[in-house]
Amino acid sequence: MKPLDGFRVLDLTRFLSGPYCTMVLAELGADVVKVEQPGTGDDSRRLAPKVNGESYPFGMPNRSKRSVSLDLKDPRGRDAFLRMAARADLVIENFRPGVVGRLGIDYESVREVNPAVLYCSISGFGQTGPYRDRPGFDIMAQGAVGLLRMTGHPDGRPAKVGIAVNDIAAGATAIYSILAAELKRRATREGEYIDISLVDAGLAWTVWESGAYFGSGEAPAPTGTRHRRSTPYQAYRTADGYVTIGANNDRLWRRLVLDALDRPAWLDDDRFATLQARMDHIDELESEIEAITTTRPTAEWIEVLDKAGVPGGPVLTYEEALADPHVIARGMITEVEHPIIGPMRTIAPPAKFGSLEFDVRGPAPWLGQHTSDVLADAGLSGEEIASLYADGVAFDEHPEMHGR
Repeated sequence: MKPLDGFRVLDLTRFLSGPYCTMVLAELGADVVKVEQPGTGDDSRRLAPKVNGESYPFGMPNRSKRSVSLDLKDPRGRDAFLRMAARADLVIENFRPGVVGRLGIDYESVREVNPAVLYCSISGFGQTGPYRDRPGFDIMAQGAVGLLRMTGHPDGRPAKVGIAVNDIAAGATAIYSILAAELKRRATREGEYIDISLVDAGLAWTVWESGAYFGSGEAPAPTGTRHRRSTPYQAYRTADGYVTIGANNDRLWRRLVLDALDRPAWLDDDRFATLQARMDHIDELESEIEAITTTRPTAEWIEVLDKAGVPGGPVLTYEEALADPHVIARGMITEVEHPIIGPMRTIAPPAKFGSLEFDVRGPAPWLGQHTSDVLADAGLSGEEIASLYADGVAFDEHPEMHGR
C-alpha cells in the first residue's frame, strides 16, 4: 500500500514545475491524470531527443501518470473536465494567472462541483502582486531572485544554475504544501487553495545568503565553487581534474593540514590560523593547496582524504555520475517499458523507506492514452465520448495501440 492510494489528481501543468510535483505524488500512490490539449499536449512533448516520435525528456517528469486529451476552450471539454473534477481530490495548474478563470476551470468553478477540493496554482510570480501577469519561466525566476548574480565565477557574466532550480523548488514546495493541505482536509473535510510562485520558492532557498544580508548587508556575489562563509570548502585542481575538499571546521582543518597535505606549519601561520584568517586570505590558501593537489591525480587524493577523515570527492561529468558504482548500488537508475519508445532509463525516486512503497509505477503516457477510460469513470456515456472524439474535443494520438 502506498500513502496516497486513492488520492485523485487532475494535472493541468506543463513543462517542469508542476509535472515534477505530480510525478512525486503519483509515485507515492496518487492517481494522476494529466489533462492536455488535443494535437500538441504538454509543450515539453516537443523536446528532443525523440524516439519513435515520443519525447524522451517529456518521459522523465511525466512517468507514472495517465493522459486525457480535451479541448478546454470548447464548452463540452470544460464540462467534461468539471465532471472529472467533481471526483478529484486535487486540481493543479501552472497557467498564467487569469487563464483558468477565462476557461471556467478556476478554483471557484471547481469548488462549485467539489467543495472539499484542493486546488494548487503554480506560476512565475504568483497570483498577487504587481508582477502577477508576467509570464515567468525558470530563467526569469533565477534572475528575479538574484541567482544569476551569485552563480559562476567572480568577474564573469551572470550564470544560470546548471539545472532548472526554481522549477524544481516550486515543484517541491507544491508537494509539501499539498500534503499539508491534505492532512488538514482529512481532519476538517475542508478544501484549500494553494498559490505557489517560482520566485517565492527560489527565494526561500537562499538560506545562508539571506542570513548574511539581513545580518550585515552583505550581498551574495559569485564565488565559483567556494563556500561563502567557510574555507577550505571548494573544488581544487589536481593532476588530472579536480577534487572537492570540505575542511570547514577546526577539527577537519587540522586533519587536512596534518594528515592529508602534510603542512603542519599552516597551523601556526597567521594567514590560516583561524577561520576568519583563512577567509581573509582565501586566494592565498587556494594557491597553496593547489600547489600540492596538482602533484597527484584525483583518485589518489580521494584515498588520502578518506584515510584522513576529511570529506572529499571527485568533480564528475554527468555521464560519469550516472555510471558511478555508488549511484548504481543505490538504485538511482531504473528502467521502464514505454509502449512506443520501448525500454527507457530514468532516475528513480531518491527517498529510501523501510517499508513504505515509493517507486516508478510506469512510463509516461502517450497523448490522450487514457481519455476514454477516464471520461467513462467520470460518468460520460459511450455516445457522449464518441461525440467528443468525432468533433475533436477529445483526442487519443494512438487509438490503434489499444489492446496490443
